[in-house]
Amino acid sequence: MAKKKTKFICQDCGYESPKWMGKCPGCGNWNTMVEEVEQVAANRRGAFTGATTSTSLKPQSISSIESTSEPRIFTKLSELNRVLGGGIVKGSLVLIGGDPGIGKSTLLLQTSAQLADSNYKVLYISGEESTKQTKLRADRLNINAPQLYVHSETNLELISHIISEMNPDFVVIDSIQTIYHPDITSAPGSVSQVRECTADLMRIAKTEGIAIFIVGHVTKEGAIAGPRLLEHMVDTVLYFEGERHHTYRILRAVKNRFGSTNEMGIFEMKESGLEEVLNPSEIFLEERSQGAAGSIVVASMEGTRPVLVELQALISPTSFGNPRRMATGIDHNRVSLLMAVLEKRVGLLLQNQDAYLKVAGGVKLDEPAIDLAIAVSIASSFRDIPSNPADVVIGEIGLTGEVRRVSRIEQRVQEAVKLGFKRVILPERNLGGWNIPKGVEVVGVSTVAEALQYTLGG
Repeated sequence: MAKKKTKFICQDCGYESPKWMGKCPGCGNWNTMVEEVEQVAANRRGAFTGATTSTSLKPQSISSIESTSEPRIFTKLSELNRVLGGGIVKGSLVLIGGDPGIGKSTLLLQTSAQLADSNYKVLYISGEESTKQTKLRADRLNINAPQLYVHSETNLELISHIISEMNPDFVVIDSIQTIYHPDITSAPGSVSQVRECTADLMRIAKTEGIAIFIVGHVTKEGAIAGPRLLEHMVDTVLYFEGERHHTYRILRAVKNRFGSTNEMGIFEMKESGLEEVLNPSEIFLEERSQGAAGSIVVASMEGTRPVLVELQALISPTSFGNPRRMATGIDHNRVSLLMAVLEKRVGLLLQNQDAYLKVAGGVKLDEPAIDLAIAVSIASSFRDIPSNPADVVIGEIGLTGEVRRVSRIEQRVQEAVKLGFKRVILPERNLGGWNIPKGVEVVGVSTVAEALQYTLGG
């Protein structure tokens, strides 16, 4: 007979304790310890008696293993294919997280319908909606694919039975926090349930060769709800970002065993569903005001794609004891660092100025190549001198005020030329080794002061 064991598990980080505690020692959060009951086998040693008689293969030399390329399945959404690393890999487990109402279910339902139209059998399991409610959403998206099967179920054993009977090519679970395993006594969405259900789905994906997409809820901090172990178990973790009151959505990969994690896909939410944005630079620059101080355009790399976005800065005298440093879309610590460089190396008196910076369009930039554009926008707003609207600024800044080289400079410049920009300010060490496109002036600078001389005239 199995005996019951009670333990307390943190619902944020998965820390286990034999007794209840108000504050979790693992993550430091309060009131996150929840009592759960686990089944403990009476003879634990007997569970491993078959390990020595296993027929598993012996370890092989890596040079003797044949390398085979995994075939990928392409969807009709090229943005999704890019973020996944070139398409869907059979037998993969993909986790998609995002805020409520951001469009996770819409994206997966559209993708399921497109795969079903390509003669793939797709099973869409919803634990939050009935089949009629899913049908209403499908009618709104003009979806009527015979190969797309919809089912409403939360019991994992029944779900596994349905998958084994149907043998689909793709499975969508919406969402993992609503699925429960009947052998576990804790509530759906708890650490134990999420962990065990994900482990069973991973086993199904690997043994049957079925690509499984699971939807994960997020916490108020923006992380996927449940233990961090959930992100370690799956093959790919995608985040669907964007403001609910804006139409543009950004799909990012924060983990991908089959591709790069630097790719970004951009979609526009419309009444008929999500539509991909093939040229995001035009979208981010379409509302740019001409001749405004503090505005500059930077060419940033999002994976293998160059994206031109507008950086805006507002510098004003402070009315507080300590000046404020606020930034949206970029790290505010980097803003403070670059303001210190401008004050020390260029002579701008910024210690009594509030600084507010924003990346227009809701994009988040984290690469060093945007440093020079941040510095130029701050100096432009501080001096109240607008920069040339036909300029694009690229470069990394060191603490001594030097401008360092950046990667993939040719792709950045070509994107600027395609959108009609006439001059590109870039690091001097990036000038050689590539062909400069026609119709654009390329200016190499070695210091921040030199870049301000070209862009602001001093």
